[in-house]
Amino acid sequence: MELFKGRPDTNEGRLEREIRVYDLLDRVGIEYIRTDHAPADNMEACNEIDAVLDATICKNLFLCNRQKTNFYLVMMPGDKPFKTKEVSGQIGCARLSFASPEDMLKYLDIEPGSVSVMGLMNDKDNMVRLLVDEDILKGEYLGCHPCVCTSSLKIKTEDVFGPLLKAMNHDMTVIKLVGE
Repeated sequence: MELFKGRPDTNEGRLEREIRVYDLLDRVGIEYIRTDHAPADNMEACNEIDAVLDATICKNLFLCNRQKTNFYLVMMPGDKPFKTKEVSGQIGCARLSFASPEDMLKYLDIEPGSVSVMGLMNDKDNMVRLLVDEDILKGEYLGCHPCVCTSSLKIKTEDVFGPLLKAMNHDMTVIKLVGE
């Protein structure tokens, strides 16, 4: 995998949702490193990319309550196990489950395997609440998909959770996952 500074030289062969990510990052003035790769739709593939990018690759989960009225994007370290009960207790939501691919597309304009914080740029009505495990905030850099699973970005963590979230009109709730 080769590393590139900034957006691709051409938009050819790129999905519109990916181009919108680069447009947003450039507009906000956030520097990023990019790599293109085979589809990375599981944590094993992401771990290989993590080694190349030298950034914390997150496990991103798109969840909802039973009534499908509240949606959550959970960002957590890839090596921590996910326990629904642990998150539910911290946000006061009794029943959480994985949201459907249709809801993922509707609210984040992302398909399974491509979920990342970047999808919040497409959530204009703030229907999705961002939940971030405290350990994610400890790393200097964060790795994420630009709304497609065939590219990955390396961005300063402080840029993601500062100016980028502000530009997307979102905030975050910090959660603590034990991971045991």
